[in-house]
Amino acid sequence: MDISPFLITFAAMKRRLHPIMFAGTGSDVGKSIVAAAFCRIFRQDGYNPAPFKAQNMALNSYVTPDGLEIGRAQAVQAEAAGIPCHTDMNPLLLKPNSDHTSQVVLHGKPIGNKDAYDYWKASLVQRGFTSLTGPDFRHEVHAAFDRLASRYNPIVMEGAGSIAEINLRDRDLVNMSMAQHAKADVILVGDIDRGGVFASVYGSIMLQTPEDRALIKGIIINKFRGDMRLFDEGRKMLEDLCGIPVLGVIPYYKDIYIDEEDSVSLEKKQRQLAEGKVNIAVILLRHISNFTDFDTLERDPRVNLFYTNNTSDLQEADIIILPGTKSTLDDLLELRRNGCAQAILRAHRNGKLVVGICGGYQMLGQTVNDPDGIEGSISSLPGLGLLPIHTTMTAEKTTRQVTFHFNGQTCQGYEIHQGVSDTDQAILQTDHCIGTYIHGFLDNAPVIEHLLSKHVNHGNQGDCPLCEQRSGLHGDCPHESSPESFKDQQYDKLAAHVRQHVDMDKLYQIISDHD
Repeated sequence: MDISPFLITFAAMKRRLHPIMFAGTGSDVGKSIVAAAFCRIFRQDGYNPAPFKAQNMALNSYVTPDGLEIGRAQAVQAEAAGIPCHTDMNPLLLKPNSDHTSQVVLHGKPIGNKDAYDYWKASLVQRGFTSLTGPDFRHEVHAAFDRLASRYNPIVMEGAGSIAEINLRDRDLVNMSMAQHAKADVILVGDIDRGGVFASVYGSIMLQTPEDRALIKGIIINKFRGDMRLFDEGRKMLEDLCGIPVLGVIPYYKDIYIDEEDSVSLEKKQRQLAEGKVNIAVILLRHISNFTDFDTLERDPRVNLFYTNNTSDLQEADIIILPGTKSTLDDLLELRRNGCAQAILRAHRNGKLVVGICGGYQMLGQTVNDPDGIEGSISSLPGLGLLPIHTTMTAEKTTRQVTFHFNGQTCQGYEIHQGVSDTDQAILQTDHCIGTYIHGFLDNAPVIEHLLSKHVNHGNQGDCPLCEQRSGLHGDCPHESSPESFKDQQYDKLAAHVRQHVDMDKLYQIISDHD
């Protein structure tokens, strides 16, 4: 007898939960990380969660299994939820080209570059101004959410920036208008570390319309430093002022490693040389993208990875990396203006290893050409001449996950790039120089060991023959586990940290049906 209709998973037996949105009092208050934590928590509790952010603005992106592009934050959240990422999790991605223009990526594919005015003008379509041309962005993001909500329970939504930008209310696609469509319970996240948390939380709530204010069901105070008991009175004052429960006060942490999303976190990165370690300098480009490529190296106890465009620092570094960029030609021109191009060439002549990733790979070639003005007004520039390739910018973007071999071992990564080089090699090596289109290249142990082989002591005096210690990642040698298992451990640590400091019973009461 076929009993498959009677086989019901534990997750399927769980009650249906409302969508939950983590909205913010501002940018960089920790919405992405909190959402990732709850993706893991709900998964641990037997649910089948999925992340969602209607519109993301970020230069850190990722490629889905079917070769489409989404914001890195939603890929991380999907990983925490234990599911493959999909464009429905981030249907609209804006990738800034400059202070005024962005590439618009809809459902994983670029649809062109728009300045802020043109982008928002197009968004008027859904408000009845049908004479305007362009996609109906509101319809597209709502449809993506609906598809996702039919498959997962609950949907863990993330807002963008501050929910109190009242001048943008009529064109909002990602904050309270999205919460209204989803019928989501909104949890407001405030950052106490930056100061002014009472004003930012109270003001964010009071500036909402009555309809939107009714959706805000709880408050989480994030990034607390010091003795938690000192905020007991403040917690009660916030609840009295806002009429909304404070569900938790989450302490600042330093020992949990989760990929970060945007350039705000880049500003906090290391900026100087250190003695006794392999000094790896990442060139600080104006349009740097996918700097999460360097997170694994940054955690390696043998390495001091730092960001700089100081030419004297480049001369002292052991290894120089040219990272990805959203504007290859513009950043290449700036390298020549600020002296970094000459410093890289001098370091290479002196035997230093130079590595280029994606746009950095293109810059290391002979020429970069943009005859159709894909990136802007610069039609052509000579590259640094360290690799025998010529690159031409094209309208079509390459996005795919890849498997490659390095020193006889199988490795994983992904490609996201505009432009085609006259070689079919995803990795190109010459003397003291490596170029690749592969993001995640430096997440693979064989690649890291090759880079560091000239500089590290391979003695076996310690527990690990590679780094001679177990203390590199708070007791876990980075060579004893794969990047995947390391990430999994970090999501579990994040979930445990948030569980400890959030009233989970009250949160579940809020997002559960009460019929």
